[in-house]
Amino acid sequence: MVTVPGFLGIALDRVRLALLGSAARGSIDTAAIAQDLAVAESKVARELGKLIASGLIGEDRRLAVEVLRELARSVPSEPPIDPSLLDGPWTEEEAIVLGRFFSGRRLVSLPSNRSKRLLVLERLALEFEAGIRYQEREVNFSLQMFYTDYATLRRYLVDEGFMTRADGVYWRTGGRIGRTEAPTGEPAAPAD
Repeated sequence: MVTVPGFLGIALDRVRLALLGSAARGSIDTAAIAQDLAVAESKVARELGKLIASGLIGEDRRLAVEVLRELARSVPSEPPIDPSLLDGPWTEEEAIVLGRFFSGRRLVSLPSNRSKRLLVLERLALEFEAGIRYQEREVNFSLQMFYTDYATLRRYLVDEGFMTRADGVYWRTGGRIGRTEAPTGEPAAPAD
């Protein structure tokens, strides 16, 4: 059976991708694909052989829809939250709430519920070190790594007291201190 990484390794080639697309339409014309992609027809034929051997295209030169359906069922609907996002002072319940709003390292949506939104904002505030001044472009860059509407995140962080802004400069003024920092800003002693 083809795995997701295996499928990506197979499909992330322009010739094989063209072959898969043609097979999905029901007919593979190797000469036309070779001409469209400006490659030798023998290369297209070799890549077709690889796709047939992988099971993605059947001997009848049609897309193996059931193989792709099975592959799709093996993919989680959303990637789990990146474990590094949960490094910090979160209770188990808070970690569950954070997990509902993050997919990988991306913020999927901003909670409308204020208490949940405060938790998400507090997590985002941990991206900024206490005592460090940040230019607005630095704040924007960090926040857009999580969410496309970084301006809304920035405004909420200021409005809710997690950050303070003056003359285009921001600094963290709220939220808990992560596990890697001690209350004084000095590195925490390693746990035994």
